[in-house]
This record gives sequence, structure tokens and C-alpha cells, in this order.
Amino acid sequence: MIVSLDIFYVLVGLLFAATAVMTVRDRANPRRMTTALFWGLYALVYLLGERLPPAVAGVLMIVMALVAGAGLVRPGRAAVVPEAERQASAARLGNRLLVPALAIPAVTMLGSVALKDVHLGARFLLDPNNVTLVSMGCGSVAALALACGLTRATPLQGVREARRLIDAMSWAVVLPHMLAVLGLLFAEAGVGKAVAHVATAYLPLDSRLLACAAFCVGMALFTVVMGNGFAAFPVIAGGIGIPVLVGVYHANPAVMAAIGMFSAYCGTLMTPMAANFNVVPVLLLDLPDKNAVIKAQLPTALPLLGANIVLLYCLMYR
Repeated sequence: MIVSLDIFYVLVGLLFAATAVMTVRDRANPRRMTTALFWGLYALVYLLGERLPPAVAGVLMIVMALVAGAGLVRPGRAAVVPEAERQASAARLGNRLLVPALAIPAVTMLGSVALKDVHLGARFLLDPNNVTLVSMGCGSVAALALACGLTRATPLQGVREARRLIDAMSWAVVLPHMLAVLGLLFAEAGVGKAVAHVATAYLPLDSRLLACAAFCVGMALFTVVMGNGFAAFPVIAGGIGIPVLVGVYHANPAVMAAIGMFSAYCGTLMTPMAANFNVVPVLLLDLPDKNAVIKAQLPTALPLLGANIVLLYCLMYR
């Protein structure tokens, strides 16, 4: 392929490396060296990728966890455009400011649907194994170019703004990545088999409705604990979805997986472990209640979880 996912891994790694360099130079940050160490190590994970030995990658993650757990990752003072200039630019551009943000889903859809089979010579234009992710990466680059063109800013200012947001989110930026890896570790450690044993031994799964409820509620609860639906899926699907819903009740695996992930997202709405969704907005908006976002989402999450149970029960054979 011509445009591969590795290109965007490198770009993300360079962004985190730039964040580390800017942090080192930021004397207003009382923990600039340890904060730079955190983002520098994370940059290495993206820049070296599969060339990094697994044991070394594990050590890097442990060091990052220790640095963040000790409270040594602190926000600094980013070089941003003065407020008056930002207000004047916003008034001049109006709704055109939304164009870069809308370009990301537009380019993602275009690449995923229209360009997925396009060849240049003997090679695919986009990585056929990761066409959606590659398309989203292209959309992000296009959005940056559009934003620079509209605001008459430089890409360097875009990096500065990215660093400001990374500082605001702090270590929570890394949480989805680590929790997704944790789900794979759970699957390798046989947690799915343990869940299957508990479910079949103590739950009356001879009822199809109860089996559907156990699967959906299990997806939501594991997501509440782990903060990531993708981390919960291999555990609950391996413990209940595949052996019970597919193996016993002959459910359609695609329907089981889709509704299972919808149920997991209900758990995402209810947990602070999903920090990028439920904690970061509180920090960015400086809300007095740290659980304000979760409290606002509960009236949606719980009825939606019940609806998913009903949908799985009714649609599992389609």
C-alpha cells in the first residue's frame, strides 16, 4: 500500500516528541523534566512500534505509570494566541471554523467507502487492512491544513495547541491505549474462561432472555471497571457471547458483537475510567463537580442498556 497506518503512528509519535521538547523548554512547569520524560517515553512507543522489543515496551509502560502515579506529570504554560486576537479571528471566520472539524468525518467516509479498492499500479492507495483508520488519519491531516488556511496560522501553532490540550488532559491521554492492552492481557490470561465458568455455574443461562441480559450487563460492567469497551469485549465475548449466545443459542455473531459493543458504550457513559470522555470535559470546562458528565449521562445509559438487551433478544438470529 502507499498510505499505511505506520505513517500516522510516526506522526503521532512526532507530536508527542514535540510535546516533550516544548515541556523541557517550559520553565513555568514545576515538573517539566518528569513531564517531558512521560511524553518522551510515550513518543518512543509510537516511533519505534514493532521494532521495540516487547520487554522493553513493558518497561517503558511501567515507568510511565510510576511517573504519572507519583503525580509528576503537570501542565505547563503553552504559547497560545492572545485572547483578543482569537476573538477577532473567531468573529471574522464565523461558522467556517467548523469546516476543519467536519473534514475529518467527511474524509474518513470518503476513504472508507470510495477509495478502499483504489490501486496505483500494483499497490493499494490505502492500507486495505486498516482502511478506516488510515482514512481518519488522512482526514486529520486535511483538517490541520484547512485550519491553517482558514486561520492563517502555521502548522507549528497547531502543534502548540495540541500540546496545550495534551497538557490539559495529562496522563488520561494514555488511558484508552493502556486499557485496550489490558483487555488483551486478560484474554491471554484466561479471564474469559473464568467468566464463562462463573456465568454458567451461577447464572440461569438456560433462559435466552437471561443469557442476553448477562452478556449485555457484563459488557457494561466490565467497561465500567476497565474504562474501555474494546478491552471488555474479548473477556465477555469469550466468556458468554461465543460459548453461550453463539454456541448454545446459535446467535448471529455479527449481531452479538455489534449489540455487545453498544452495551459496552453504555458502561462508558457511567465510569470515570473512561477519562477521555468523562473526566477531560470536566477539566477543560473547569466544572465544580468531577462527576457532572457521568451524572448527566446516567439517564441515557441505563434505559439504553435495557433497550440493547431487548434488541439482542429479538435480533440475535438475523
